[in-house]
Amino acid sequence: MVPRHPLGLLGRILLILLLTVAVEFGASTFLYERASRYSIEEGDAHRLAEHLVIAEKLLSERPVAERAEAARELTTDRYIVRWSPTIPERPAFPPRQKRMEAQVTNWEKDLATSGLQLRLAPGAHGQVVAGEMRMPDGSWIVFKTRESVQVWQFAIERTLVALVPALLLLTLGALLIRGTLLPLRKLIHAIGRVGSSEGVNVVEEEGTAEIRGLIHAFNGMQRRIHELIENRTQALAAVGHDLRTPLARLQLRLEGVGDEDSRRAMQDDIGEMDDMIASLLTFLKGEDDPEPAVAVDVAVMAATLVEDATDRGREARYSGPPHLEWVARPSMLRRALSNLIENALHYGKTVQVSLVQDSNELILRVEDDGPGIPPDQIEEALRPFVRLDVERGRNTKGMGLGLAIVQQAVALEKGKLTLANAPTGGLVAEIRLPG
Repeated sequence: MVPRHPLGLLGRILLILLLTVAVEFGASTFLYERASRYSIEEGDAHRLAEHLVIAEKLLSERPVAERAEAARELTTDRYIVRWSPTIPERPAFPPRQKRMEAQVTNWEKDLATSGLQLRLAPGAHGQVVAGEMRMPDGSWIVFKTRESVQVWQFAIERTLVALVPALLLLTLGALLIRGTLLPLRKLIHAIGRVGSSEGVNVVEEEGTAEIRGLIHAFNGMQRRIHELIENRTQALAAVGHDLRTPLARLQLRLEGVGDEDSRRAMQDDIGEMDDMIASLLTFLKGEDDPEPAVAVDVAVMAATLVEDATDRGREARYSGPPHLEWVARPSMLRRALSNLIENALHYGKTVQVSLVQDSNELILRVEDDGPGIPPDQIEEALRPFVRLDVERGRNTKGMGLGLAIVQQAVALEKGKLTLANAPTGGLVAEIRLPG
């Protein structure tokens, strides 16, 4: 049994966000600590140490009232120096550069007791060193370098280190969300198979409460749909089979009808009703037809159907190879091709059937010289029980299942049926079957 999760979909996503924020906080803290370990070139550290020692000595010798002016006099093209009677405000970020402080105090040991603090600050052309140090009387020297310092190698390292947790967070978040949405993907896949010959595809109920509820509702829905379709199919099939019995009795009773014209007319009606029942039963079989796919000579099949039409006095032609084997369901494919030929002969005077093998694809084309179909109604013509009598002739027999059966048969072969009007008039029906 699949364990139930107390967290819903919203709670799961919030938990993922909380986890990523926690990891990001830890990574930021780590980077903050690493940021305090940058160093500068030893020459820059030596010059800064000397300038600070000189500044402290000169400012200590001056009266308090003159120290601000004296600090400005100590400003050079390399350093900016200011004096403050109280401790200046120290920003929390950027962090102190303790490694730099150690570099400077190593050159001048007296600075180790001055409370020296250094940090990197943005400058005009890069990063500069800024900081402050305490004088013996408790006042402060505030300073900043004018020229940028050479810390570029550490900036690159910082960028690379910062990318690592970002990529890890992205990967971790993607994996967690993918796992959360996996039941939805299974559900989408199952939805795409609803109505296929596979029957009811029960989806395992897993995931969050919302997703489990959705899957449970879907499983119930597809069961009801499958039962409805199965009951409808069985009912219509039963009616179709039962109708054949009275038709057979009528056929026998026709032998006693003396009027030849009446007998012929009634025989035509019975034949038409029998064809309608056969079409209905064929359509209702649909994807449940157990006929297996075997190697069939499609060229011989097409040529035979054309010969049958010519034997009935119709003008039909076949063009293509004398033999061409293809793996398909022979009965369904024959019925589809026969429907297209009969449809073409019903609305036109001539029919042209052609067969071509293009690479890994079989192309069957049936062309007639009839009135064609308005472009905006071609899709409508493929629907079952639809007859475009106004455009294609009013004396239409059947139930409007001819093209629907063709499309059904082609779909079983994973092929494609297209209808198009020919430039010279008439309709072109094309079947493409993959290899």
